[in-house]
Amino acid sequence: MKSMIGLEIHVQLRTESKLFCGCGTNSSEPNSACCEICLGMPGSKPMLNKKALIFALSAAKALNFTISKEMFFSRKTYFYPDLSKNFQITQFEVPLGLNGKIKLENKEIGLRRLHLEEDPASLVHSGTIQDSIFVLIDYNRSGIPLMEIVTEPEMENAEEARELLKSLRQIMEYLGIFDVDMCIIKADANVSIEESNFSRVEIKNISGFKDIVDAISYEIERQRKAFREEGVIRLETRGWNAEKRITESLRQKETEDDYGYIFDADLTPIIINEEIERSIINVELPQHRVKRFMLDFGIAKEDAEVICQDKEISRFFERVSAFADPVLASKWIRRELTRVMNKKGIKQPPQNAENFVKLMDLIKSTKITERTGQRIIEKIFDDGFNVEEHVQENNLSALPTDSGIDELCRKAVAENPSVVQDYKNGKQEALNFLVGQVMKATKGRADAKKLREIILGII
Repeated sequence: MKSMIGLEIHVQLRTESKLFCGCGTNSSEPNSACCEICLGMPGSKPMLNKKALIFALSAAKALNFTISKEMFFSRKTYFYPDLSKNFQITQFEVPLGLNGKIKLENKEIGLRRLHLEEDPASLVHSGTIQDSIFVLIDYNRSGIPLMEIVTEPEMENAEEARELLKSLRQIMEYLGIFDVDMCIIKADANVSIEESNFSRVEIKNISGFKDIVDAISYEIERQRKAFREEGVIRLETRGWNAEKRITESLRQKETEDDYGYIFDADLTPIIINEEIERSIINVELPQHRVKRFMLDFGIAKEDAEVICQDKEISRFFERVSAFADPVLASKWIRRELTRVMNKKGIKQPPQNAENFVKLMDLIKSTKITERTGQRIIEKIFDDGFNVEEHVQENNLSALPTDSGIDELCRKAVAENPSVVQDYKNGKQEALNFLVGQVMKATKGRADAKKLREIILGII
């Protein structure tokens, strides 16, 4: 049976100040970055952050939205401690963007709307929402600029939701409007199943891709079990308990009519004129860059997709490929460079691409072995490191086949007759052992492929 999933995604925009005031967005001390405007005190007057508007328009264009020529803000009225003024400034009647789309691997997902709004405050509970005996409020988050993107309910499982979020984050990072270290992505998930005629249940405020996937997967199974036992699914809002890995009922499902939207007279309507449109950020998006890399450099699709997941790594590849074999470089960047970056927790590729180019040249010309290259790349981020000097000073040049290699191979075969017999009996890994013995004797300077050829000729 089918399931139907729609997401309401809230992306924090990478601005230095809040959406309607000058308070900073990166304060760590609770309630240290708030003023009369973001707290909604009487007489305070909000003013729109222009950078947040440009960022949202850039996202709308990249996601193929039809952009409204005029925008205005409304007040979404609700009484809850995370908004001291008892309303949220948002867009309802006329969003900034309508009818966008985003391409996944095997399908296209419609995007219903994109709009700007302010983030509520953070509520800190002692344990879970259900069990907490008190709640603390940090108004530092109140007023931080959010871009909300509402998808059509066209995803059928949690993995499609993960793919959409991953693709969306890549696009935002390419545009430079989202920083994974500073900003957050939250989502409300609307989940329904075919058995209940798609009666919708909303899961509120899920943070983190893994939690979003787990919450959706759990909720689908919960609804199926509930329908088998009770024959009905209640329309409700649920929360995700990250500790117990379950969803829990919070309240009966609200409708938009419950919020009593009214026009915010403190914020005048804004015309999206030519001056604003010229400020929209235009960049080559990941899916386009993948196709260009495949066409211009002749690299494999898998390599291009991995490289283009990160904008800075893709830029590094382009710099390297101007001077080195792009096919060889793509494989080493995809596998070895990213391995070292993940291992060492490094966020950015090397600033100087020259060392990497030299490394590729040494590997391609077989002046060093791939195993030696794997050890060298561990040092390529070190200040002052020089690949050629390191190879020379440490005598790491690959040994030619006529430098006693034949003799070492014959010695390895002669000293390990049982291993040779194992290979003849069909154990392919026995050959790797013999190659390893010669590699050990040459301190990794021999070419493993050539060693295999020599040893097979001997046995």
